[in-house]
Order: sequence, then structure tokens, then C-alpha cells
Amino acid sequence: IKTKRILGHAPSAFPTRIGESNFLIGSLKRQMSKMRVEDEIHRKLAAAFAPRKLEVIDESESHRGHSGYREGGQSHFRVRIASEAFKGQSRIARHRAVHDALGPDLIVRIHALALKIED
Repeated sequence: IKTKRILGHAPSAFPTRIGESNFLIGSLKRQMSKMRVEDEIHRKLAAAFAPRKLEVIDESESHRGHSGYREGGQSHFRVRIASEAFKGQSRIARHRAVHDALGPDLIVRIHALALKIED
């Protein structure tokens, strides 16, 4: 971690607040880039809906050679989720709720997302 010389004084042994922030942001970005898309989907849906059943299946390998396939997978998913949170919602409303829970930053990293949603 870099330290700054402030007003002619020698650098302190402690990082500046800006340095700390940059370090923490960089660390978080590295952790998120290492996290598998499958794990991110599971984490976000579990947090948003407290489901009694949640399956996230990476089906990418079965799409090898098709549009959107990426080497290493993590592009095509099937999600099965059951939660009381979906009670009384239409199919469209349920799908929108799942997409909202995943967020735009994760959705753009997914080529295909098949959803089976139950209340």
C-alpha cells in the first residue's frame, strides 16, 4: 500500500484513507471476478427471496459451439426456485423479480437464463 508525504512530513506507517479505499475496492473487484457466475446467482437469489428450494445449474457445456458459448462455461443457466415471495405474482412478475434481484451487472454476463419459479 502506498503512503503519501503530507506537507513535507515523512510518510506515515499507515496508509491514507484514499489508499485504504483504493486497496479495498481493488480487493473486492478481484474477489468478484474470481466468484463464479453460478455462485453469484445463488447468493443473490438466496438473499432476495429466502427460498425453500434453490437450484442453479450451469448448462453451458451443452451449448458448446452455439451462440453465446464461452470457453470455461458460466454463460447458460437453469434456475429452479421456490419461495413464498412469489405467491400471487404472475409469471411475468416473477421473472422480473428474479432479474431485478440479479441486477444489471450480473445479467449482462449471462447469455441464457431458464427459470422455473414456484411459490
